[in-house]
Amino acid sequence: MDVLKKVPVREQDAQERAHNFEEVCLGYNKEEAMAEASRCLNCKNAQCVKGCPVSISIPDFIKEVKEGNFEEAYNVIAQSSSLPAVCGRVCPQESQCEGKCIRGIKGEAISIGKLERFVADWAFENNIKPSVKAEKKGKKVAVIGSGPSGLSCAGDLAKMGYDVTVFEALHELGGVLVYGIPEFRLPKEKVVKKEIENVKALGVKFEKNTIIGKSFTIDELMDKYGFEAVYIGSGAGLPKFMGIPGENANGVFSANEYLTRSNLMKAFRESETPIMVGKKVVVVGGGNVAMDAARTALRLGSEVHVVYRRSEEELPARVEEVHHAKEEGIIFNLLTNPTEILSDENGWVRGIRCIKMELGEPDESGRRSPVEIPGSEFEIECDVVIMSLGTSPNPLISSTTKGLEINRRKCIVTDETTGQTSKEGVFAGGDAVTGAATVILAMGAGRAAAKGIDEFLSSKGN
Repeated sequence: MDVLKKVPVREQDAQERAHNFEEVCLGYNKEEAMAEASRCLNCKNAQCVKGCPVSISIPDFIKEVKEGNFEEAYNVIAQSSSLPAVCGRVCPQESQCEGKCIRGIKGEAISIGKLERFVADWAFENNIKPSVKAEKKGKKVAVIGSGPSGLSCAGDLAKMGYDVTVFEALHELGGVLVYGIPEFRLPKEKVVKKEIENVKALGVKFEKNTIIGKSFTIDELMDKYGFEAVYIGSGAGLPKFMGIPGENANGVFSANEYLTRSNLMKAFRESETPIMVGKKVVVVGGGNVAMDAARTALRLGSEVHVVYRRSEEELPARVEEVHHAKEEGIIFNLLTNPTEILSDENGWVRGIRCIKMELGEPDESGRRSPVEIPGSEFEIECDVVIMSLGTSPNPLISSTTKGLEINRRKCIVTDETTGQTSKEGVFAGGDAVTGAATVILAMGAGRAAAKGIDEFLSSKGN
């Protein structure tokens, strides 16, 4: 075995998976996981832990995998993460834990994400559940939103002994995990529902079809229903558009709507909420959500083009997702920016007008700013356009809660360490605070807020 190289992970063949919604990555078996774990240097000053937003004791769990102690490995992970099977699949490990792995300096980093996924899946198969050891505190906490941030906060609070109720606006639990991320990346029955069952096993209660700001306000939860603290983990579900001519044409979708129809409503099957299957689809954007939308459209039978205004080096999507998209046959039109969506006499999309770009000087984030090349306009024929330009928080909660400060981006303002908002007893985190970001960063915010809530309620005494 070459210790400098990762144990390869098995995947569905690209030509087969391009026509189904089954999971692409097949994961490690026991022998592969133990072999990969044996590559770990078990560093005393583990940089990988510093790269993990939820601070999993990575060398400790990998050591247990190496020795075949999979239940012990799960217990190590469960101390820090309520959603290991999710994180093992969708976290950008290459820029976080694996990006700091010492083994990666002279070889390939340890496949930390794939090992975490293996351990979590093994725990599912063997019915291993996280446990609560803390005494009940007799204090009620409300969590708004059952996405990754809310689930992490709820799970940690339950482990501390709090009586936690999660309020979810939709008819299914999981937030972005169920409506945003496709089945081929994150199976719902096999993974998401089981992770939520584990949170329920900690004693967390869930109320679906409850829209905070309409069903109840935060003030009512605290003043009328006895919740001593509230965590807002409602995400960022309000899509952004470019503001170019033609965006109101029939056949223009936000990635949010397109993915929700497919993932949550199962519109790729027989459905009461069908999805428009275009012959040729253009996805505007270059992030993970854009890749998800593009790969979904491909599986529905469309020819798919991704249009992005920067070069491949600047694509914000995970390298693995871009690689999978290319393998499956998605076409990338890079250094290209839309200027107008074209429609026919009946108002249906018939194409998109674009202009070629070149990279100029770096912008404030350090990325080189794209600049239009005069006279380089061209058109791409298509009948569906999917805009994947990010999302912002829905203003419903902030507009119905007295004393809750928001910034110019409509995000809730919090203390970065504790998640405390401008309203006493109300905490927030995840996309509702940062705008659209990653699952693991939302989880990290949920964990930090749980600690902040515990400190706040403890300071109040009985």
